[in-house]
Amino acid sequence: MELRHLEYFVTMCQELHFTRASEKLGISQPTLSQQIRALEQETGTLLFNRVGKKVIVTEAGKILYRHCLRMFDELGQAQSAIRELKGLGQGEIRIGCAGNHMLISPILSFHRMYPGITINAAELSTEETRQGLLDNRLDLGLVFLPVEGEQLESIPLYTERLCLAVPEGHELADAGEVALGSLRLVPMALLPSKFLVRQLIDRATKTLGFHFQPVMEMTTLDSLLELVLSGIALTILPETYLSGIRQKRMRSVLIIDPTPQRVVGIVHRNDMFMSSAARAFIENLRQTMDEGEERA
Repeated sequence: MELRHLEYFVTMCQELHFTRASEKLGISQPTLSQQIRALEQETGTLLFNRVGKKVIVTEAGKILYRHCLRMFDELGQAQSAIRELKGLGQGEIRIGCAGNHMLISPILSFHRMYPGITINAAELSTEETRQGLLDNRLDLGLVFLPVEGEQLESIPLYTERLCLAVPEGHELADAGEVALGSLRLVPMALLPSKFLVRQLIDRATKTLGFHFQPVMEMTTLDSLLELVLSGIALTILPETYLSGIRQKRMRSVLIIDPTPQRVVGIVHRNDMFMSSAARAFIENLRQTMDEGEERA
């Protein structure tokens, strides 16, 4: 049983379509079909049921798939451990983040210390980051806590408050703070409900007996700010994001009674090998956050 054949099998399980799987693997469809049949002959059982154009994984196939995933995880960890012998001169860190604005300063300082290490940061919802960690597609996550999962370990970093973003000239632009309840009739543009920032907002308004009906929902923070600057609506975003933007036409107003807030932390797998690059990044991230709090 060759490793290459198992890679074909895993891809087929994920795609459930011979054409898509063969394109993803960079081989012809007849070659993929032949390799799957050879694997079925070697295991002595059908791994897929073919009903017309539909492909269904059999029970035997599901068992083999689970074991293959564990095996490839182990191989990946072995490769990471071998790369460790080369030290921090090179490597890669894959990070899922609730907002890339939280990573700009840590990434810059880390790159100055370790220029040979590549950082791939993706702006994802907390749930998408959690799943990426469990699927071994991410090494670290910078998210709102808590995050559920026995295989995950969290390190709290700081408390993030949400603030109201208003354009210059708005009646609230010079207000130091604003009560959440006073915003119930204000047109709002918000993140979709899958984002924890939105969930924080919804939980806070629920305690006051109302629920925002946003005029628009956008999936990026920048697009929400564009709507604010256009005068269409106001929005509620993390304080660290609003304080970091260089936009003279924007004002940030603290929300009170209550203040929506949540602990931000770093999350990683507790049952897998962690590279020295990832460990160094976590330490640098904690130092950067501590220095930021001291300056504040």
